[in-house]
Amino acid sequence: MKLGVFTALFGQKNLEEALDYITQNGVLVVELGTGNYPGDPHCKPAELLESQTALQRFKDLLAKKGVEISALSCHGNPLHPQQQIAKAHHETFEETVLLAEKLGITRVIGFSGCPGDSDGAKYPNWVTCPWPDDFGQIVKWQWEEKVIPYWQKAGKFAKQHGVRICLEMHPGFVVYSTETLLRLREAVGEVIGANFDPSHLFWQGMNPIASVRKLGSAIFHVHAKDCKIDPFNSSVNGVLDTKSYSDEIHRSWIFRTVGYGHGYEFWKDFVSTLRMVGYDDVLSIEHEDSLMSVNEGFTKAVAFLKEVLLTESTGGMWWA
Repeated sequence: MKLGVFTALFGQKNLEEALDYITQNGVLVVELGTGNYPGDPHCKPAELLESQTALQRFKDLLAKKGVEISALSCHGNPLHPQQQIAKAHHETFEETVLLAEKLGITRVIGFSGCPGDSDGAKYPNWVTCPWPDDFGQIVKWQWEEKVIPYWQKAGKFAKQHGVRICLEMHPGFVVYSTETLLRLREAVGEVIGANFDPSHLFWQGMNPIASVRKLGSAIFHVHAKDCKIDPFNSSVNGVLDTKSYSDEIHRSWIFRTVGYGHGYEFWKDFVSTLRMVGYDDVLSIEHEDSLMSVNEGFTKAVAFLKEVLLTESTGGMWWA
């Protein structure tokens, strides 16, 4: 396996500065954001698709720095009930797929999205229980009228351009668990898979190891991000928590740099299980630890994951 990083973390640097910093820390694989929620000044699909010169400069810079791209990411909500938002997020998705094709990248990462409760809704409605019966009806309508039709069409588009769709299981969207990912995959086809981020599963009470075993070959890409559940706050309030991420002392859980939520035992088992189900690819570091600076979170993650991964020589030294 190889270490990578989601470069949205380095939005304060231009692309060349970001790549220099990343490679100086021993990481040679990047996941580039192309817009929507993460945003990323390093990769703008519309500009790169419009200008062959700009595209070539972009490719030349990556080659010069010795860096490869693991995936392009456009996390958004193409099912948003406000049509101007849905349209913008969908257009970014399609541009990202087209750019991936030109770059020879086969993975585009995003969210499944979440509709409202009806065509007249203004905001997404993420349902978390089946009763009163209204909630069950909302879920049925969302999947049958919005989710499956949209992704069947989007999946066909991606497949035509040689791209697989890596959906991140994320609360707030209709695909948030092992079961919901597999439900959409069954409806759309094998063009749909997971961008597996264990941090979102931890606080929902799932065991990421069990999820990896269940998903198997449906895992297309992996984020390395951790989560710490606060035993006091969660015991009092449970894990559904809408307080600001910056209010760490009062939250039931917070995102952490790898190793600060779960130790070596989990992460070694996680990597081993990924290998057992056939995933021997990139672990892309995503840093959202509000208790650490960008530099501290990234460097600690790199050091920790290098301890987790074994080194082997296959024509060169790789973290494997």
